[in-house]
Amino acid sequence: MDDLFGAGQDNAGGRDDDAEEARDGRPTGGATSPRSPLAVRMRPRTLDDVVGQQHLLGQGSPLRQLAAGTDATGPAGPSSLILWGPPGTGKTTLAHVIAKGPGRKFVELSAITAGVKDVRRVMDEALTARDLYKTTTVLFLDEIHRFNKAQQDALLPGVENRWVVLVAATTENPSFSVVSPLLSRSLLLTLKPLTDADVEGLLLRATADARGLGGKVELSAEALEHLVRLSGGDARRALTALEAAAGVAFGDADDADAVVVGAAAEGAASAGPAPVRIELRHTERALDVASVRYDRAGDQHYDVASAFIKSIRGSDVDAALHYLARMLEAGEDPKFVARRIVISAAEDVGMADPTALQTAVAAAQAVQLIGMPEGRIVLAEAVVHLATAPKSNAAYMGLNQAIADVRAGLGNGIPAHLRDAHYPGSKQLGHGKGYKYAHDAPHSVATQQYPPDDLVGRNYYQPTANGAERDIATRLERLRKIVRGQ
Repeated sequence: MDDLFGAGQDNAGGRDDDAEEARDGRPTGGATSPRSPLAVRMRPRTLDDVVGQQHLLGQGSPLRQLAAGTDATGPAGPSSLILWGPPGTGKTTLAHVIAKGPGRKFVELSAITAGVKDVRRVMDEALTARDLYKTTTVLFLDEIHRFNKAQQDALLPGVENRWVVLVAATTENPSFSVVSPLLSRSLLLTLKPLTDADVEGLLLRATADARGLGGKVELSAEALEHLVRLSGGDARRALTALEAAAGVAFGDADDADAVVVGAAAEGAASAGPAPVRIELRHTERALDVASVRYDRAGDQHYDVASAFIKSIRGSDVDAALHYLARMLEAGEDPKFVARRIVISAAEDVGMADPTALQTAVAAAQAVQLIGMPEGRIVLAEAVVHLATAPKSNAAYMGLNQAIADVRAGLGNGIPAHLRDAHYPGSKQLGHGKGYKYAHDAPHSVATQQYPPDDLVGRNYYQPTANGAERDIATRLERLRKIVRGQ
């Protein structure tokens, strides 16, 4: 079992493409060792192997042209790129694939450790490589948002004159973290989080590929779902988790093999080693995260969401936070949670605390703005506000009663004095005649009929004595008496 992670060959002949490229003198973008992390070993070698980001990989796209190297067609030269996206979406992978293009020299710097002197040294070497050897230097700069203004300015001459083709990666918005002159000289490409289907395909490929786990393991459906859910669209995180779970599974298999003796052991050996199955328990132990039973398209989705809303309605803030955590940990879409919170604010809190809806809407907007995981903090604040607020569904119930009357055929016609009197001939029909402009009356409340004749005196909104509605009830009683002339 010791050779689980030792598969580094692509074929039976033992040829290693990275080693061949190194002997040929071509840049490899980092040859991988059999003991390299699974995420490194499974790094795609061509753009066709890249999972996700298909919106950036169409025929003739800047990435395709850059990866083609000297084989690129057309008069356009290679463009410097800024790759912006969440962790694990393929920024480093794309840089390494581009580096494999013919006529390319690959240099990698990290903004965490590199300084202005390092940048200038790369620029000088790139100018020499271009003029003497007709080789284009691809400079991959990771975490460019960590470079200060002076360090970014040092890149400008090389990018401007194409001594280097800059491929910069950042998880921060370049509009705020990259200087304007560098932005104007580069193409900004936005990478998207991988979909569940992307991550699932990547994990299955890693279990079968010779560079990965080489068919020595197989994933149960539950384990695969758990890994996909916890990846959060991050390919690196998914592969790291798979590697850890495989280690746990092989540890269990070794323990099981130790108790097999005699003929049974000989029979098992003659049959050849079967793939070790990675079960849900292995992923839970490897990641120290229990699998949350939750089907985003089934009963659990609706049951947990229902319990969540009912806990808010029932003013049990602790239960509401539990169900919020349960949904978020299971990978529920935070925008779905935010929508339910907005609905609850209007339906269950209502006018007892009118600021609850403001908090809920602000939370929904904030989740879209900042995303996860920080969005969970905003959602928690909104949940606490709603669960601890006074409750009233009076506005909601009032609307339901009004709708019931409309569906019953009540409310025919509109009083003539309320009808539109702006179009020609409307005054001859009596539209607007006798209308009292409310702002001309004391306290801006005029006595006149507003509902249709058959609904005069009908009260839909019945405020409660909870929270702000206590004061609304008193004021409403006075308003109705004035309006109705009682």
